[in-house]
Amino acid sequence: MELNKGVGGTGKLINESNLDFAVSAQKQTKDWLLQLAHVVRALLVGRAFENYNKRTAVSVMITTFEEMKLAYDPYAVDNLATRIAKKNVRNVRTIRSMIRDVIR
Repeated sequence: MELNKGVGGTGKLINESNLDFAVSAQKQTKDWLLQLAHVVRALLVGRAFENYNKRTAVSVMITTFEEMKLAYDPYAVDNLATRIAKKNVRNVRTIRSMIRDVIR
């Protein structure tokens, strides 16, 4: 909720179950890209927050990349969030692959 507030959102959850599922799914795998894909899906497809879901998803991805010291294209990350949301991509493995593609 703090990340959502940090990008200008209200932090108000409207689909808490989607976010809860993403957190529980993360515990099922050690693949960090798949873990990230679950969170991104909950934010962009599940619309976890009242507003600023795309900004929150971008912030989560960039924070993850920076913590792991990975090179990435910030414009590609922003475009990725838009594509996932517009195309309503639900498959986490597809989202995982899309995320991997923005890493240099």
